[in-house]
Amino acid sequence: MLAGRVVAAGDPVAGAFVRLLDGTGEFTAEVVSSASGDFRFFAAPGTWTVRALSRSGNGQSELVADGPGLHRAEIAVA
Repeated sequence: MLAGRVVAAGDPVAGAFVRLLDGTGEFTAEVVSSASGDFRFFAAPGTWTVRALSRSGNGQSELVADGPGLHRAEIAVA
């Protein structure tokens, strides 16, 4: 599972569109961040890009899911 939080200047960003891109940059899924900025995706092991688009700005992070379990990232938008 890939999970994390979208933040702007350390504060949670609610309502951000969070996109999951595979290792080739292809769009795979999209969710909307919760009121506390949280998001999650169920994804197979591999290298993933998580991109957040919001009124506060955009940002992204790369995650390597090297096996089962929870893999976390914080995405800062500006």
